[in-house]
Order: sequence, then structure tokens, then C-alpha cells
Amino acid sequence: MRDLTSFYINGEWIRPTDRKILEVVNPATQESCAIIALGTAADVDAAVAAARRAFESYSRASREDRIDLLSRVIESYQKHYADLAAAITEEMGAPVTLAQRAQAPSGLGHFQTMLEILKAYPFEERRDGHDILKEPIGVVGMITPWNWPANQIACKIAPALAAGCTMVLKPSEVAPISAHVIARILEEAGVPKGVFNLVDGLGPEVGAAIAAHPGIDMVSFTGSTRAGVEVARAAAPTVKRVAQELGGKSPNVILEDADLEKAVRHGVVACMTNSGQSCNAPTRMLVQAKLLDKAATIAKATVETLKVGDPCREETALGPVASEAQWRKVQSLIEKGVAEGAPLVAGGPGRPQGLDRGYYVKPTVFAPVSNDMTIAREEIFGPVLSIIPYKDEDEAVAIANDTPYGLSAYVYGGSAESAWRVARRLRAGQVHVNGANVDFAAPFGGYRQSGNGREWGVYGLEEYLEIKAVLRPRT
Repeated sequence: MRDLTSFYINGEWIRPTDRKILEVVNPATQESCAIIALGTAADVDAAVAAARRAFESYSRASREDRIDLLSRVIESYQKHYADLAAAITEEMGAPVTLAQRAQAPSGLGHFQTMLEILKAYPFEERRDGHDILKEPIGVVGMITPWNWPANQIACKIAPALAAGCTMVLKPSEVAPISAHVIARILEEAGVPKGVFNLVDGLGPEVGAAIAAHPGIDMVSFTGSTRAGVEVARAAAPTVKRVAQELGGKSPNVILEDADLEKAVRHGVVACMTNSGQSCNAPTRMLVQAKLLDKAATIAKATVETLKVGDPCREETALGPVASEAQWRKVQSLIEKGVAEGAPLVAGGPGRPQGLDRGYYVKPTVFAPVSNDMTIAREEIFGPVLSIIPYKDEDEAVAIANDTPYGLSAYVYGGSAESAWRVARRLRAGQVHVNGANVDFAAPFGGYRQSGNGREWGVYGLEEYLEIKAVLRPRT
């Protein structure tokens, strides 16, 4: 049992103002694996005060000093890489192969990408006879989720450090272990006192206090659209910048000229990876009506190759979902799909056979699904795929865009030209064409209820900057 009941404030591990404790549950075993303290508004006050003091000096740190700091963070991250991957497996059930090859590497990738951007980014420019200065926005409140913990924490911390900001982090109480590992990484790297602060706690207490705090200049939030609305409301009276990466219901348009076998297999695996707990997962697969039966057969065969079970085993493809609450939500939506008449191709309600303990979900495929069904409208955040038929390209685009979300979209065509043509018509912040991989330099964020602002790469850095125009007398 890990004791994580201290907060990291002003460069020190300190005891919280209140000794309320929360047990962290390993979702594979349903047993407690750590304890954290639940912070209060007073703890947030202390962290913000430390961050504000540190901002005075860190905001003036030279580019060279920040480059050196990010380099040390990367070195420390690499040193503790295995510890971080193990923590992610323990706290949220990511299979060891996923934790080692995707979850932990994603955090490292953000630090490495931001280091290269920092080396050349133009913080000062001369334009049309005046100077443009790009300055750190100030103290940033960061509220992160449990599904890709290292990724979501690093993609906020890296640009904040590069920009010259200071910060207060509230990680998810469901998966806080990795956040504490990252805090130790930053401490070892020599991040100056007060630049990074960590306070554990619940959203309605610590998250709300961060969002509303007058000493915080910006809130960067990743989570559900519902929670994002509450963060925005709490932040509104102080008119701080609010950057949000929220929910998604991403379409995956498979065109008639695509290699159907390859496209469907890729789409199923992309949907099911991380037990479906990815905001950009392609959970709506669109196929031409005449190819529906064949696509469903391929999807079923693909699902049957995905081994569900102990995340500590190398052969496991899908571990549990992260919590009992998430398991119950996924089960209720699978049952809703059945009740609304969506035919089950694979999976269904309940745990997989032989797994009576742990929050495991059967990889589930419904086909055909109508886009007005609940399973096609709501973000399930579990290994559940809806296959939706379309008659022609125009209808496919209309169905793909018929969602309140707009985080990601996917297109698979037989040629780059056909896929590109459809990609241009999709209303989403990021479109993957023909199986393109993640790129940490590409902006990540959504349209509509998927959020506002962008993370990752240059656009992610610019979220943490204010723009100042300096006008000089014309001669």
C-alpha cells in the first residue's frame, strides 16, 4: 500500500490541512493499492501563493535556462520510466505493454517535443513597425483525468515550463499514483520551488477551488464535457483563460474504395485500445450499407483476437476499465443499446467469462446502429463500437458530423485523394487519414462540445502565452 498523503507545495512534501483520506483502488483486483489525502480550498490557497511567488522569478528565466530545465526533466523522466509505467498499470489497469509502449512514452514525447519547440520559438517579433512580445500568462491551474494520466499531465506541464508559467496540478483521484511519480521526477530535475505544485482531491472541492481562484490566471482542464461546463462556470467571475479538452464521439469513415479488411481491423483495435477509455477513440464506424455484413464479420473476428484479462500479463490486450463507477456506466450503456434494438455482433453486458473479479468489460460491437441511438450519441468510454451504415459519401459526412462533439475523426480510403476529400469536410479538431499515428507536434483539441483551445506542439505552447504589443513613436 502506497502512502501518498502529502502534497507537493513550494518545493516540499507537506501534510495537508485536513486528514481526510481516500483509498485508491486497483481496478484489476478491486483492492486498495494507495491512499491519498483529500485537499481543501486552504491547500489550494497555499499552492497558489507558492506559485505566485515563484512566477516573479521564473517568468523572467532565460530561454537557455528553460531549455536546460526541460532537458533535466527528460533525463529524470527516462530514469523513472519503468516506475511510471508500473504505476499506470496499477492505478488504472492499463496492460503492461500499453503502459510501457504508449502510456508512459506519451508523457516523455510531450517533454521532448516541447524542448525542440522552445529552442526556436519566436517570443519576440517585429511587425508593421511595432513589437509583439509573447509572455507567460501566469499561474496555471491544471485539472487532469485518469485515462491517459502521464500524457495529460505532461502535455500541460511541458508547455507551462517552456512558456515561463508556474502551476498548480490536481490529478484525478482515481489515478493519482503516476502524478506523484511525475512530481518526484520534476523535483529531482531541479524545478525551482513553487514553479510546480500538486494538491490531490476531489473535483467539487479542489477542482472548483482552482477554477474559481483569483490568483490563478488560466485553467487547463481535461475531462468530461459535463465537468468542463462546471469548470467554465466557476472560472467565469475572474475572467481567466479556460482551455478545455473534453468529450468525443469520433467517427471513423471507411470509404467504398478502402481495403475493408485492413480498415475495419484497424478501426476496431483503435476503438478498443486502453479499454476504449480514450476521448478520441473512433467509436462510430461508418461503412457503406452494402458492405455492412462483411464489416461486422471482420469486426467480430478482430474482437475475438483481443485477450481481456490481467493487465500484468504480456499477452493481455485489454485490461479493466478504471473504476467501479466507470464499469457501471459502460454496462448501463451496453444494456441501453440492447434495449433500443441495436443487434449485438460481439460482447454484451457483464464481465467476460472467467473474470469474476476486476472491472472487466466484454469488447462489444453493435451493428447496424442508427446514429440517433444512445450508444451513437453518448460518450461511453469503454470498449464499445457502433457500426453505422451509409448509402453514399455525402450521407457518411452528414452522419459523421451529426454529433455535439468534434474532437477527432478518422477516414480510411483506397487512395490518399479520396480520404483527403472527406477529411476536409469533417468537423473535428484532428483527422487521422488511412491509419496515421499520433503526432505530438500536431495540435490536439476539439470543435463544439469537445472543448476550446489546443494542446500539443506550438499551438499548445501558445495557450500559455499572453500577447503584448509595444508601440514605439514613428520617426
